[in-house]
Amino acid sequence: MREIRPECGAKPSAGCNFCPACGAQAEPQDETCLKCGAELANAVAEEISSKSRLTTTLLASLVGAFGAHRFYLRKMGTATIMLLLGIFGIVSYVLSLAILGHATFPPMWVVIVILAGLISLLAMAIWALVDFIFVVSGRMKDREGEPIKKWK
Repeated sequence: MREIRPECGAKPSAGCNFCPACGAQAEPQDETCLKCGAELANAVAEEISSKSRLTTTLLASLVGAFGAHRFYLRKMGTATIMLLLGIFGIVSYVLSLAILGHATFPPMWVVIVILAGLISLLAMAIWALVDFIFVVSGRMKDREGEPIKKWK
């Protein structure tokens, strides 16, 4: 076995892995060669979260707009931001609709409050949708950086 790979100039243990059958470059986490399908002996075992993917998916789909799935995964910082963004969006939008017809408020302020509510609701909705897609596809990770894979 060669000490240095000519394809990348690195030692085999330095993260530049190759298929023993065809010599194609492989990532350390690959279990099989993408080119020839041979099994790779040096595949890195991935730690999997103990959190349930089903629970995370249900939380993300039902109350994901308020960050419930992130609270479940113990991602408290982003969960709190998501919760506050959702509450602010809903309160400002509902409040602006309530004061829309009153003559005591300048119309410009009503428009600003409506836009602020709509922008925060849109941001929250996009964030919740992206999180839902990540959960369903198994790419969401918990606080420790371990992927949520088990449907238990």
